[in-house]
Amino acid sequence: MLAKLCTRLAVRRCAGASVLALALLGAGLPAAAAERPQPDLSRFYRQKVAWRACEGPDMPKDLQCAEVTVPLDYARPRAGTLDVALARYRATGRSRGSLLLNFGGPGGAGIPQLASEGRQFMDLTNGYDVVTFDPRGVGRSSPVSCGEGGEGASGATGEDIDLGRPQALLRQVRQVADRCARHSGPVLPHIGTVNASRDLDVIRQALGDDKLNYLGFSYGTRLGAVYAAQFPGKVGRVALDGVDTLTEPLSEQGAAGAEGQQTALDGFLDWCTTDVGCPFGQDRRAAGDEVVRLVRSLDENPVPTDFGGAFSGQDLVGAIGQALYSKEMWPSLERALASLVEDGDTRRVLAFATGGIGVLRDGLRGDGGLTDAEDVPPDNLPAALMAINCADDPDRPSAARIAEDLKDLRAAYDKASPVFGRYRLTQLLMCYGRPRGTTFIRDRVKDVHSAKMLLVGTRGDPATPYRWTVETARRLGPSAVVLDNKGEGHTGYSSSTCVHRKVDDFLLYGSLPASGSSCPADEARGSGARTAR
Repeated sequence: MLAKLCTRLAVRRCAGASVLALALLGAGLPAAAAERPQPDLSRFYRQKVAWRACEGPDMPKDLQCAEVTVPLDYARPRAGTLDVALARYRATGRSRGSLLLNFGGPGGAGIPQLASEGRQFMDLTNGYDVVTFDPRGVGRSSPVSCGEGGEGASGATGEDIDLGRPQALLRQVRQVADRCARHSGPVLPHIGTVNASRDLDVIRQALGDDKLNYLGFSYGTRLGAVYAAQFPGKVGRVALDGVDTLTEPLSEQGAAGAEGQQTALDGFLDWCTTDVGCPFGQDRRAAGDEVVRLVRSLDENPVPTDFGGAFSGQDLVGAIGQALYSKEMWPSLERALASLVEDGDTRRVLAFATGGIGVLRDGLRGDGGLTDAEDVPPDNLPAALMAINCADDPDRPSAARIAEDLKDLRAAYDKASPVFGRYRLTQLLMCYGRPRGTTFIRDRVKDVHSAKMLLVGTRGDPATPYRWTVETARRLGPSAVVLDNKGEGHTGYSSSTCVHRKVDDFLLYGSLPASGSSCPADEARGSGARTAR
């Protein structure tokens, strides 16, 4: 499914007093641009959300759906629009407005996550309508894609990295970038966190809220921080869990991610090898080598899938990485790997890689409205992940510089993880051939003068290291309050009773813990927010 955005305005211009028009125009201005002449966005800020029952067999009966129309290009709001998909659980108690959720990614669709794991957030309906959304380019909101057989954002696997022929590798990477551009449609040049943050402000206004109340996980913390920098006066109660970096280049993020995932894999293998059903046996030292051999074997000889494609070792690495975000998924991962190793059955492992999305329906195009859930491309998550990360990163080293650094990068990534290193290095290279990303996040998201925000960092987080929480809090300034979770796993809200309680107390009652206070390690209480970092 490819998004084809409309030039028809989805929101009719309505007559109003000039004072109201100016007020609405001002509401859509980021703080850094408020003094410069700006395009008129008032028609987008006049929207009201029309809720209806969500359609689909997997949708809870009490979950409501809607959409909000936003400009494709905020600098040229008449050039086209797209619809952003929303879903909510209505407040059961006295409502103080809406609480927006972002589950992470980038590239993670909010609506299916809220539909499947909404029970974790039911306490928050005591004070809020709990709302989530599919960000632009994601899920039902004009999803990006690299096309059938594109394997998401990466057409070059880790095994394709030929250190002796870097120029040939970069030509292949550029071809992948071109293929993603062809299949993603007009939204691709306008994807990224800066525009998603502006969409968030349109959503806030359409929901009728004066301030944004927000709970973001992993990548969602980057989105929340960017919003606070763009709209500091609109920050309400904002909690950020599994805090992302605002400053590290993708090369350093990738190495940190590979190291964190290797630590999580080691923990999984420690557990797996105590079980007679472990597909890698009961010898812990040998089990790690068996995983490496399995990945290499599948890279050399990919196996067919029920969808007609091939399943490679790097596909397996991506699937394992998704499953390692929470210990609650370890039993399912063990069974999926056993099916693969013993029977050559890829279906269970593919469920981790694709979220259970089915076959790509290529050639279908929308008109800027919402994409049907069944038509979301199966590679949307990895395609959006790379598109958004590249849009947020300004570094574009030349081909000569990449060729010069590639050998050292390969060694550093392999040292960080013999399993995840090559996969992460491939992701790093995928920005080559794409337009240079924004400098806004590195240069402008700092010293934010907003209401207090709660930042949660988990000591044993495999995806967002605790030091990123400390660094981001220092960068944001006095508005950031840090909660130190001593536990394990990616994010703390779903795995720690203490974190869950403190976040809820802040969001519902405005009760902030002292900065630097901590929560002890806790038994897992849920599956956690799954992201694709």
